Amino acid sequence: MKYRLFLFLLLCATAVKAQTFKYPVLNPQGKTIKSLAPAQWKAVDSIYGDLNNDKIEDLAVIYEFYAAVKENRAYGDNTTELITEIQKPRILAIYFKSGRNYRLSTQNNNFILRSEEGGLMGDPLRPLKIDSNRLTLSFEGGGNWRWKLSYTFRHQNNDWQLTKANNFAYHNSSGEMNDKQYDFLNKKRVVISGTIENKNANNEKIEQPLSVKALRTFASFKKPWTWEIGPDEYL
Repeated sequence: MKYRLFLFLLLCATAVKAQTFKYPVLNPQGKTIKSLAPAQWKAVDSIYGDLNNDKIEDLAVIYEFYAAVKENRAYGDNTTELITEIQKPRILAIYFKSGRNYRLSTQNNNFILRSEEGGLMGDPLRPLKIDSNRLTLSFEGGGNWRWKLSYTFRHQNNDWQLTKANNFAYHNSSGEMNDKQYDFLNKKRVVISGTIENKNANNEKIEQPLSVKALRTFASFKKPWTWEIGPDEYL
């Protein structure tokens, strides 16, 4: 009996990998995370907080598929460098509270890093945060050189726009670090370089103007590491 069950599960997993994977269309509304989650998907992180400044707690959820499938993931830029990987897909869903229901504001199938994209540190996903009506997505990974990325989105002009970001890299042994802080609303970039052990006063800090024609959105920013802000500078 156990052997038959094992064989059945193995065949199911093989079938998932073999077929063309299609993302579900999320329920437009529901009362709970359980009712909103599509079949065979589970919530791996969630947070409640006001995201549209109406003093009512909204909801952001990251769903993960139950099995690993083939995915074409962008590297280097949004279109040309695609790498096929076998991993569990993830979905970011943001809901506004309306009456008794949470109503879907946006569904994004690409931006959230998968569990295998963190290098030697394992799953790169870090907890969601909501502060001052803004949603922050955070990731961490690497090996000897480690990185921390955070992206803050705000709902404005009927879209989710990237307002701030942080790209922090450091060497695990030497403590050498480079901290790039981006403020897209004020078009300013702060670069701090030195070592982790030093206080900020002992590290070099440079403020630079940031040339951005338009604020990026989930539609125009495929996933982390795919926006080449400048020569050899990716976010």
